[in-house]
Amino acid sequence: MAILLLTVLLITEIGFAIFEYTKSPTKKDWSLRRLICDGIELGIYMIMILLPGIDTSFRFKGLMLILMIRIVIAGITALIQRKSNTGKKRIMIVFSAVFSMILITFSLIPAFIFADYHGREVTGEYSVGEAQAILIDHSRTEKFESDGSYREVPVHFYYPADCTTEGNEQGAHTMPLVIFSHGAFGYYQSNASTYMELASHGYVVISLDHPYHSFFTKDSDGKLITVDPKFLQTASEVGGDANPYSEEETFDITSEWIDLRIKDENFVLDTIEDTVKNGFSDSWCFTAEPAEKIENITDLVDIDKIGLMGHSLGGATAVTVGRRDDVKAVIDLDGTMLGEQTGVEDGNPIVNEEPYTTPILCINNEEHQIEALKTERSSYSYANNVILNSAKEGYVTYFVGSGHMNYTDLPLFAPGLAEKLGTGDVDPARCIDQVNAIVLSFFDTYLKGEGTFSVQESY
Repeated sequence: MAILLLTVLLITEIGFAIFEYTKSPTKKDWSLRRLICDGIELGIYMIMILLPGIDTSFRFKGLMLILMIRIVIAGITALIQRKSNTGKKRIMIVFSAVFSMILITFSLIPAFIFADYHGREVTGEYSVGEAQAILIDHSRTEKFESDGSYREVPVHFYYPADCTTEGNEQGAHTMPLVIFSHGAFGYYQSNASTYMELASHGYVVISLDHPYHSFFTKDSDGKLITVDPKFLQTASEVGGDANPYSEEETFDITSEWIDLRIKDENFVLDTIEDTVKNGFSDSWCFTAEPAEKIENITDLVDIDKIGLMGHSLGGATAVTVGRRDDVKAVIDLDGTMLGEQTGVEDGNPIVNEEPYTTPILCINNEEHQIEALKTERSSYSYANNVILNSAKEGYVTYFVGSGHMNYTDLPLFAPGLAEKLGTGDVDPARCIDQVNAIVLSFFDTYLKGEGTFSVQESY
């Protein structure tokens, strides 16, 4: 539908330009008709909002802003030129039309990059609320800054809104906590459908941002923090088909990444547990919600029922932090368990062989699964194989035809971008819905004690 809207607007501009070009109008006449044309184009957009796929969301806000600004400018120009009988040069008519078409086209880029995605339907009984805060780790300085500021970790809550003391005057029972870590240059909303599904079934979910590893986030001053360019480049190289680094160099690079993330997640987990026991500390910064709202959410948390999960590098983070005694279940969505690699010897990874006692589920993309099976038949110590083989309760599965990004919402939100980052030919909606169902079943078993978990070899 975005293509239809763009086509109609461009045809309107071309038609207006041809009409004016043949008329050789005065500046007064042209500026008045320019105002009318701009009004017609805004009207076209407002009418086409009634069609599916066109709305006033961020995908079309740029266009709406451009159309409104052009009307204001055209109105001012019409007032200025209302007494001018000087002829309008044809070259300026052409320039005006071309410039307008370029502006309109560029303003619609978000509509072409991002899909008309409104999330997946949840299957639980609870309505889902959202909130956010920032946790400040006073024991660490921010290594990506030079001002001596402390490391900040934004936390985003998804929770059963009708169960908070705010929504239920009689209070509420406590619920399991699940903490999610996004992938390299990911975003806290990368798996929003998963958080929403869990929250609708009575879980409190925290999706944390890893600043400078996250595509973008904000700090406690409201400053926009984008992904660190060096990290972005190096992560793309390491994760590419032709990794230019040796096994030893790759280990040194990824160890630094995973160390930062493990400290972030441990800090969040420790802070949440302390808050449940003792109330808020000076680690909390309430930038978007009042403290009372966050307090109502943390009051729901049962710190004896904690699960971790993550995608890609976030999955690796969850696995290593998941060795904590207070973590009862871990899910790794297509992540290589870099935190379990302790070194390199003769080009072969050295992997932590301490038995993994926390119930763990790995969901791989098809190529990842094939490569993992190949390494199991070789002398190469692949961390995922070592950990799963040592796990007291370990499960692994994969989706036929899946790619790395099929374990996030990105293929539904931005299909073109997801394809560049790695998707398969599996139906993305079916895949993420089934992933979410498996995730829910796993956590229900190990955090709620409901039923017995089982998973197919593949889907």
